[in-house]
Amino acid sequence: MANLTLTASPALGGIELEIGQNRIAERSDLAIVSIATPLGGKDILAKTLNTGWSLTMPDPIMSTVEGNTRAIRTSPDQILLIFPHGTPDANATVQKKLNGTGYTTDQTDAWVILEISGPDTLKALERLCLLDTATFEIGQSARTMMEHMGALIIRLEDDRFMLMSASSSAGSFLHAVETSYNYVS
Repeated sequence: MANLTLTASPALGGIELEIGQNRIAERSDLAIVSIATPLGGKDILAKTLNTGWSLTMPDPIMSTVEGNTRAIRTSPDQILLIFPHGTPDANATVQKKLNGTGYTTDQTDAWVILEISGPDTLKALERLCLLDTATFEIGQSARTMMEHMGALIIRLEDDRFMLMSASSSAGSFLHAVETSYNYVS
């Protein structure tokens, strides 16, 4: 019997596109770990986030950043921790730092992350979703629909956003974003 080795690959092959002065790039270098707060454990989890990552617990619809690590509040008792991590042990790495103060699930392979930027980004987003992204503060996040797909959107800078959607529809998601940019640039 042959000895086979499986190798992970990015959902979109690590694609980077330029459309006019705009950029769409898959962020396949990031790990995503969901952290749920145990009953009555909000304060200790917040303290552990600060100790382990120098992060403050984000307010609802916001994210906090320290270095290359971002915590996104996705519900009253849940955050997504997003950080560069090249090996498939992101969950174990987070669990070690949390030391039992939160429940974790590795979400890395469940999501595709696109980072979009450029002067036409707000116009492209207007075509993609119903949210008024021009009013988002830096760090603000929201769940929404883009085309027919569920998405999470985070404003990183004035004209730079992180878009997350299910990896199972990564090709369709990229097509929708790319098409929107093509119509506005």
